[in-house]
Amino acid sequence: MWYAIISEDVSDSLPLRKKARAGHLARLNLLKDEGRLLAAGPNPSIDSEEPGEAGFTGSLVIAEFPSLEEAKAWADSDPYIEAGVYASVTVKPYKLVLR
Repeated sequence: MWYAIISEDVSDSLPLRKKARAGHLARLNLLKDEGRLLAAGPNPSIDSEEPGEAGFTGSLVIAEFPSLEEAKAWADSDPYIEAGVYASVTVKPYKLVLR
């Protein structure tokens, strides 16, 4: 089943993101290589795809996992969690209707 992982950043998260970005992207690329990633990306703080120093307010990942528990476990082990980037993370089932 697909799951949406919706993360909200702490204030001024850009320096923290930069430190943990390589590990964060490596995990996403593994999901992609396994054919389990539908979409992933950050939410810019301003109305621009390249917000520069304005940074980001959070992230969205939509990926396939065997269960909600496994999706939560994957989300909990994100390098951004350890780096203190995220203030909160919500994981919930996602039904893909249109693509």
